[in-house]
Amino acid sequence: MLGGLFSQAGSTFNKVVKPRGSLEADDKPPSDTEPDDTSILDENEGSIITSLISQLRVGMDLSKVTFPTFVLEPRSMLERITDFMSHPDLIFGAESFDDPEERFIRVLQYYLAGWHIKPKGVKKPYNPVLGEFFRCRYDYPNGTQGFYIAEQVSHHPPVSAFFYISPANHVCIIGELRPKSKFLGNSVSTTMEGENRVTLLGKPEDGEYVITMPNMYARGILFGKMVLELGDTCIAKNEKHGLSCDLEFKTKGFFSGTYNALAGRVRKNSTEIGEVSGRWSHVMEIKSSKTGQKRVLFDAVKDGQNISPKWVPPEDEQEPNESRRLWTHLTEAIINKDMEAATTAKTAVEDAQREERKYREESGSEHVPRFFTKENGRWQPKLKIPKGPQEATLAVQEWIFPTTTKPGSTTSASPPPPPQPVLP
Repeated sequence: MLGGLFSQAGSTFNKVVKPRGSLEADDKPPSDTEPDDTSILDENEGSIITSLISQLRVGMDLSKVTFPTFVLEPRSMLERITDFMSHPDLIFGAESFDDPEERFIRVLQYYLAGWHIKPKGVKKPYNPVLGEFFRCRYDYPNGTQGFYIAEQVSHHPPVSAFFYISPANHVCIIGELRPKSKFLGNSVSTTMEGENRVTLLGKPEDGEYVITMPNMYARGILFGKMVLELGDTCIAKNEKHGLSCDLEFKTKGFFSGTYNALAGRVRKNSTEIGEVSGRWSHVMEIKSSKTGQKRVLFDAVKDGQNISPKWVPPEDEQEPNESRRLWTHLTEAIINKDMEAATTAKTAVEDAQREERKYREESGSEHVPRFFTKENGRWQPKLKIPKGPQEATLAVQEWIFPTTTKPGSTTSASPPPPPQPVLP
């Protein structure tokens, strides 16, 4: 089947290909996709995609293939991961429930609510360069805070390590992503290896809630309409209580199915206790196997706009390898739809990365991550977190946002104070 796709792709060289911007009836987006799920490229963009075919072979690792800048989302993958911290109300307070099953469902809610946030069409975030990092802080309405730091800790293979904590709300999330992309003919698959490890600090006896990631597929990259899909299975589990959920992100078949659908079964050891269904871009529900009752896990249409804002240091106060400052010229060019300037900016960052790698090889030195260290095969933050919420908050803030004054400047790298708590 993949060979057939590749043969079809190759056949476009020998016939006139209609530009993606054509308004003919057969050039409409696939049925039942949302307008924001698809991309229709103009003739110039389509020809650039077609020109890449000479580089590609089915099954080829795409880590060394340069894709055009118009398919880029104007932010780094290190910032993209923060989407999973956008609806903290879904997981805050989970430790207060006596029922382990309810705590597990709350963790599942946090995870499922992160997928609906995406740019229009088929876009991919920037591939972070080695040593790049992104940091931010959340100031919640009740006066509590959350902190996030992510760092590109390896270049070959690419690994992004991340850490989120809200001590006052008793939540800690540590994880890593190891994406691998392959060309499949008329689509590109990205295998998202890695996991999220969630700890409810108020229930340390639960241990970790471990969640893996689905794979991503960009369909129609050579002909047809470009559509982004999540596919295959990911697993959420808590070993201490024998709880697990196999979540299947369903890709649409050629003749049946729907886009963005998912299904899963929640189990307590070998007993099924709930069934998950819905669409990650719309409404997701869980049905109790015992009572048959349904409850909404997340409604992206109704609540998707309620994203918790994050504070990021101004670019002129960021370090050179912080994501937004590092990619600022590329981001500006993409926003201005200046493809030539975007290509120049992207190339400049990548060339600098190659020069650094060459210097390390010649000097025999190794890159040492700043914020993370590898322990027993897992990336962990280089921070011993105090037990008390107040002490932990101060320690994390000073670690991520050290109080340093830049030379010749009176501005501090420390973030502004949080808003005062809202009293009932």
